[in-house]
Amino acid sequence: MIARNQVFLWMISASLLIFTPSLPCQEKQATPPIFRVEVETVYVKVSISDPLGRYVTGLEKENFKIYEDNIEQTILHFSMPAAPISVGIVFDISGSMGYGRNIRIGKSWLANLLRSIFIEARHPEDEFSLITFNNKVNLVKAFTDKSNEVENALSPTKPGGSTALYDAVYRALDHIKEGKNDKKAIVLITDGEENSSRYKWSEVREFCKESDVQIYGIGMPGPEQYGHSTISHLVGLTGGRAFSGEWGDLSYYFDLINAELRSQYLLSYVPSNTLHDGKWRRIRVKLDVPAGLPKLTIRAREGYYASGD
Repeated sequence: MIARNQVFLWMISASLLIFTPSLPCQEKQATPPIFRVEVETVYVKVSISDPLGRYVTGLEKENFKIYEDNIEQTILHFSMPAAPISVGIVFDISGSMGYGRNIRIGKSWLANLLRSIFIEARHPEDEFSLITFNNKVNLVKAFTDKSNEVENALSPTKPGGSTALYDAVYRALDHIKEGKNDKKAIVLITDGEENSSRYKWSEVREFCKESDVQIYGIGMPGPEQYGHSTISHLVGLTGGRAFSGEWGDLSYYFDLINAELRSQYLLSYVPSNTLHDGKWRRIRVKLDVPAGLPKLTIRAREGYYASGD
């Protein structure tokens, strides 16, 4: 991410805090690449919500504390930037998505997502890409700012084949690096019923931990009914969220994802641990809640790998 020249503080008292309504190749490499943080400054995107799921804005730098391996760090930059986003859509077209009209409903979800982010709350530099998968992973549409191209690319798709979910997530994490915007996210639409990936869960888990990219999962009920836990484990590593529920709730979920992406705080610090040892550094964000506010929920990535000499 690019450091801002100014630090934006929201000088608003606790009683006036604003609550935003919730609204390549398929061949597996012999050794998956390891990605490390090569810069001295660490950036952390933080989402804050109240017990009703509404996003809380208007907090100040002094309300936040950030720890690396249980050692408090000095927050150097603090802002809530209205930045454009690069969103990678990962859409499951496997045979299990034929269960209960999932594929048709999923396409409707995608249209709602495009409308929510690309039209109703559009930043002129927002962009999307589309990856579909069954037992094969296909980059259907590279990053574009034309939402109709993304939706049209999925229209003729019919469900079939097995489910290489881990391969698809791995490919999406690799492709998202091609997005031009600093703020990046992946939206995964799937029943989560992994059964044919070349990559192992441990490899995908490490890639999720190494990537500063939030994953949001929209879970659909598959025939085996075990996919939601898989989706939850994936997104939990990245500071994202997993959603599942009744079909009528889905527009609400898309509004929620959009609101979160637009309502995040950006914190940065220079680690007190200056060793370039390639080890995992755990990040924890704490909040000094202003008087009069309820208990708030914090979401941020779990950590990063330091660079190695």
